[in-house]
Amino acid sequence: MATRAEIVVALDIGTHRTAVLVAERVAGRPRIVGVGTAPSRGLRRGAVVNIDATVQSISNAVREAERMADCDIRAVLVSLGGSHVRSLDSVGMTPVRKREVGADDLERVHDAARAVALPEDREVIHILPQDYIVDGQAGIRDPQGMTGVRLEVRAHVLTASKGAAQNIVRCCNQAGLQVSQVVAAPVASARAVLTAEDRELGVVVIDIGGGTTALVAVRDNAIRRVSVLGLGGGHITSDIAAGLRVSSAEAERLKLRHGQALASAVRPDERVEVNGMSGQEPAMLSRQILAEIIEPRAEEILSLVRERLEETGLIGSVPAGVVLTGGTAALPGLVELAKTVFRLPVRFGEPHHIAGVGDVVSGPMWATTIGLLELAGEEAENFELLDSMPAGVVSRFRNRMGDWLREFF
Repeated sequence: MATRAEIVVALDIGTHRTAVLVAERVAGRPRIVGVGTAPSRGLRRGAVVNIDATVQSISNAVREAERMADCDIRAVLVSLGGSHVRSLDSVGMTPVRKREVGADDLERVHDAARAVALPEDREVIHILPQDYIVDGQAGIRDPQGMTGVRLEVRAHVLTASKGAAQNIVRCCNQAGLQVSQVVAAPVASARAVLTAEDRELGVVVIDIGGGTTALVAVRDNAIRRVSVLGLGGGHITSDIAAGLRVSSAEAERLKLRHGQALASAVRPDERVEVNGMSGQEPAMLSRQILAEIIEPRAEEILSLVRERLEETGLIGSVPAGVVLTGGTAALPGLVELAKTVFRLPVRFGEPHHIAGVGDVVSGPMWATTIGLLELAGEEAENFELLDSMPAGVVSRFRNRMGDWLREFF
């Protein structure tokens, strides 16, 4: 059995699925030793709407991971998603106290960037530095050790609903877990699927989950924009259920087994079996009709993402193109549809391979959880086992989290 000091645990609570990964640190890198999943019953668009159901989902996934890893899970790194996650740009400035930029100067300049006016129901979850300016010299990625008298930072600030963050932590606590760190789900997904070249050149990650779609624009090794839409693969399932008059479970089965995002890619003679509502006999349906239901919603989701990018002027500054990830990204034809919508290179983004039970956790639906695990594995020595966290949970970790993400992007 791995001792608690040797393991890190990632928990991703999604709209449709809760996932847990347990890893040992081997030569500074995570090695997966436990996996657990359970259906999510208490979330809508990434936010908790039923505490008891969410606690049950977390508990079920954790128990499965504990059995596989042969360990007791007490502390987790947890993702925070949902359409309540928003972002804005900010600039911070501070004098350099000892003429040479040190860690305390970075902490103060990040605090200055964090001092943005927010409604009372929102809080800052991440400060993502884009570049630093020392005595007017811009474009500096790491100013530590430089000589100067004035330090500035241009940063992207991620905010979230205080209530949504507190509810996630409360659910973990009620499931018997302590939260060691909270990470925005889109940031974790981007960490899992991007290469160093992607981050340098400029790329957009589109993570299409069950209830939401998140975009992360990265350029020059810095996150430039994070945005979350309240649409996801679950809306495609709902369209199928309504269009074919079948149950949600049957609609999901049809989407996963026979779905296609491009109706033109389906032969007219292809047929699929559809199980009707209770008491009705199964019927044969043209697969092209199924694709004709899926394509408009898939195109809508991608078009809304493009609109967000156009609003910020980033659509023309991502030469590495678009990376699709998340569970819905595996839908056949979606990459080709995205190429038409964005008129950019588009590829399917699977998370980096991690040692251990890699075959079990392969695929884009694991991007957020593996991204969490990579972050956790590289900073596990800084983890703390904490008591249940009160209001302002995220702000308690803001300094350490800012340093953590700055090293990555």
